[in-house]
Amino acid sequence: PVPRMSAMNPYRTLLQFASDEFIINKSRFIGYAAPCETEAEALAFLQSIRTKHKDATHNCYAYIIGQNAGIMRYSDDGEPGGTAGLPMMEVLKHQGVVNCCCVVTRYFGGVLLGAGGLVRAYTQGAVVALKAAQVVEMLPSCQYLCEVAYPLWDKVQYALKSLPVQLLSSEFTTAVGFTLLIRQTDAQSVLDTLTRVTDGRIETLLEEESYRAWDSESR
Repeated sequence: PVPRMSAMNPYRTLLQFASDEFIINKSRFIGYAAPCETEAEALAFLQSIRTKHKDATHNCYAYIIGQNAGIMRYSDDGEPGGTAGLPMMEVLKHQGVVNCCCVVTRYFGGVLLGAGGLVRAYTQGAVVALKAAQVVEMLPSCQYLCEVAYPLWDKVQYALKSLPVQLLSSEFTTAVGFTLLIRQTDAQSVLDTLTRVTDGRIETLLEEESYRAWDSESR
């Protein structure tokens, strides 16, 4: 059976923890970003950066938690109001990402940047951090365990080359067992195709429904 998963909508988040940095008028800015599933994770990530850079002039942050962006928080951490955390939040919202936290650390270099300069600097800090962490789309996906007889495996392999699937594993015992990851929106057509090429002689079992990252290179 193909799951309906009507409550599972795609969302955008970050692939990994990453950072990048730059210097503006002798001030050093370090942008950090990471995926966070809960506000507690976001706060723990923020605290880890504050501990790492406890000698920094500022550790400004913005985070969005929940697939519907139910929790949104930001802080200027001592910078003039509206010049740091809010511009960072605007970057997160513009990118459409959720379940993520961004921290931009500043080491003051002795030259005042002015309000406009600060907005540009913290915006850049968030942009480079998100670029390093890689924005990915999380799509409702199905993992299927499939089984065919040996004589059908060549046909199945050939079909899989042109189907929007990821072959996660295969095992050769008394028959050929293999595991497929399929986007939920493609599941019905993929199963129909495999049923057709095997003349109905394929066993399929839905093992798991979950969100998985599919990059732009995926079919």
